[in-house]
Amino acid sequence: MRERNSRSAARTLAPGPAPSRAQPSADVNDQTGSVAALDARILQAVERGLDDAAFDRLARDLFTYQLRTDAPYARWARSLGWSEERLPASWREIPAIPSAAFKEAALATFPPERAALHFETSGTTQGRPGVHYVERAALYEASLLAGFRRFMLPDGARLRYLNLVPDPAEAPRSSLGYMMRTVARELGDGVDFFLHAGALELDAFLTAARRAQNEGRAVCIAGTAFAYVHLFDALHDAGIALRLPEGSRAMETGGFKGRSREVGREELYAEFPALLGIPRERVIAEYGMTELLSQHYDVVLAEPERALHGGHRVKSSPPWLRVLVIDPQTGLEAPMGTVGALRHVDLANRSSVAAIQTEDLGYALDPTHFVLLGRQAGAVLRGCSLDAEALAVLHAS
Repeated sequence: MRERNSRSAARTLAPGPAPSRAQPSADVNDQTGSVAALDARILQAVERGLDDAAFDRLARDLFTYQLRTDAPYARWARSLGWSEERLPASWREIPAIPSAAFKEAALATFPPERAALHFETSGTTQGRPGVHYVERAALYEASLLAGFRRFMLPDGARLRYLNLVPDPAEAPRSSLGYMMRTVARELGDGVDFFLHAGALELDAFLTAARRAQNEGRAVCIAGTAFAYVHLFDALHDAGIALRLPEGSRAMETGGFKGRSREVGREELYAEFPALLGIPRERVIAEYGMTELLSQHYDVVLAEPERALHGGHRVKSSPPWLRVLVIDPQTGLEAPMGTVGALRHVDLANRSSVAAIQTEDLGYALDPTHFVLLGRQAGAVLRGCSLDAEALAVLHAS
């Protein structure tokens, strides 16, 4: 049942009373240097990592900054009872905005026309995509590269990239295309894109894959589940099975409900060794979204001993990205191991909103590992969507 009153949801989405005067740090109080200081601290966290206490302080300082500079988010937070006089005492209390809000308002801490990058979601609401404005490319690139190294390249391999994702030359608003071009440029040994105008270029892919086979050069294939379905169907139809060099791997980015037919993950993953010669344990699912500038990944390469839990793949996050599991009935944080809606707090989202609430379901195993279960069809999760009152708050001038 849809929540009728966003203010009643607010009381559950902001767990526990906050102190009346939680204090931001000097970096945020210094208005002349707050953006540069925050960026420097976040970049340091990306490059060096950070412990729980440092994450907590930086996340709360980032919230204070966004409360002052992101007008739609500030209205949302204030409608939930937060203000500079009543700040969260912990990063867990930072008010999360539903991901759908990116379709309804320009969530930015700067004038959007100054954006260095802006990415659009693939889904639409009333014909409008969600838009994520990014003030500076450097922080996004540092975050995506560090996360990719940690989970996709724990062996330090320098690979050739064969991408089944939108070519950023044709789709500049695709965050996935931008990500893979950046990865290949900074960490790779050559890159090709084989998805053009929404169509797979099979012959060009086969030429590149066979060249890699002949040269013994390991590759990384990156694509959505839907793109892999098309690739594997085409290989079956042509009677072709490749044997890519040892050390090759694949990144799968979700999207199992294809437009032609639906394929389950187990069925899809069985095709990687059969048709590409890539073992299942070298297929890594990335969990990201346009609304986040950092990504979660399977730990199958980075921590193979923790790859599975109850038959499900285990995911983890880089230290500057944290996950909370929220009880869909109460809006409160769920106990460890209990299924709930996933909330993300991403320090790389400095120029938009750090805390994002999704309708994706999962459960936490410990503070840094979780299992993603997907989205419950037809379910209305408390506080995860936007009702009329919430829309009015976002659209108020």
